Amino acid sequence: MANRRSQQFGVDCDDTFSPVVKPATIRTVLSLALSQNWPIHQLGVKNAFLNGKLSKTVYMYQPPGFVDAWFPHHVCRLHRSLYGLKQAPRAWFQRFACYAYRVGFSLSHCDSSLFIYQYGIEVAYLLIYVDDTVLTAASTDLLQRIISSLHKEFDMTDLGALNYFLGISVTRDSIGMFLSQKKYALELLERAHMANCNPTRTPVNTKSKLGSNRDPIYDPTLYRSLAGGLQYLTFTRPDISYVCGTLDFGLQLYASITGDNLLSWSVKRQHTLSRSSAEAEYRCVANVVSKTAWLRNLLRELHIPLLSATVVYCDNVSDIYMTANPVQHQRTKHIEIDIHFVRDMVARGQVRVLHVLSCYQYADIFTKGLPSALLRNFRPV
Repeated sequence: MANRRSQQFGVDCDDTFSPVVKPATIRTVLSLALSQNWPIHQLGVKNAFLNGKLSKTVYMYQPPGFVDAWFPHHVCRLHRSLYGLKQAPRAWFQRFACYAYRVGFSLSHCDSSLFIYQYGIEVAYLLIYVDDTVLTAASTDLLQRIISSLHKEFDMTDLGALNYFLGISVTRDSIGMFLSQKKYALELLERAHMANCNPTRTPVNTKSKLGSNRDPIYDPTLYRSLAGGLQYLTFTRPDISYVCGTLDFGLQLYASITGDNLLSWSVKRQHTLSRSSAEAEYRCVANVVSKTAWLRNLLRELHIPLLSATVVYCDNVSDIYMTANPVQHQRTKHIEIDIHFVRDMVARGQVRVLHVLSCYQYADIFTKGLPSALLRNFRPV
């Protein structure tokens, strides 16, 4: 293994790269495969990074135990990547991409780790997450042909039908597919010494107030580690505020073409200050429309284009007027032009912004403390 710590940015290597498919892409591809009853297989690449060919000159010290007695001060010039090199992920991805192009796959513009195959009525999608791949195809025959081709090119392990991927348990039945991270959540609770803690009915108390009268954490290392681990739980659950009471929860994908599946979500603090609640929520609408535009482009690349407008719900009536009215009012002229692209999407018929009553505003489950009864109504299970 090479020592990546001695590699200097701009001298020994350029920007780092990791072939990791987006979670929203995975959920979208799985939903499409379910709706069309396609087989879904998982494959692993043995020693994936060793397949990458280096485009730049890279040297490394002779590894311990294999030093040449006659030339102990010589170094090795690498022609292929090794684990530990910062160039290894990119070299492996380029090697895989070259193969994929050669056998008829095209690279998605929306997600660089998604490869799409289409020849007549034959369609297949291939997702790559470092050295793990998920493959689905319109027929079992096409699926097996692609798997055979992969085996000829790389040292692969066919893990069969998708059942456990990236720490996510996958259960497929006649209803659809259930994605669960229970095992991963239990490991997090063990690491935090909270495996025996009492669950709570709601993630946030409706009357709780934040304050700064607590002593600072002496060693924040564990806290930061847990925060990073909890972020990965968002693959199958939008809410990670209270894990212990929701271990059996997960994401249900239905074998439906009506768009009932939850594909993408996001909750974060806005980067800019707003002068009104209308402006703040208008920025939220712009973020939602931007995400839906990405999903529409992704579906078009997957040869499943949307023919109808995407419906966006908002509980602020002023924002709905702003999305349809091109006249710049006094209260909106300070808003940056870049978020007014929502009006263009509405004018082109690709987006419809509708009003939603507070009793149906499911986004409140992420942004404020709710009574337990309302929380249960908003929660699907």
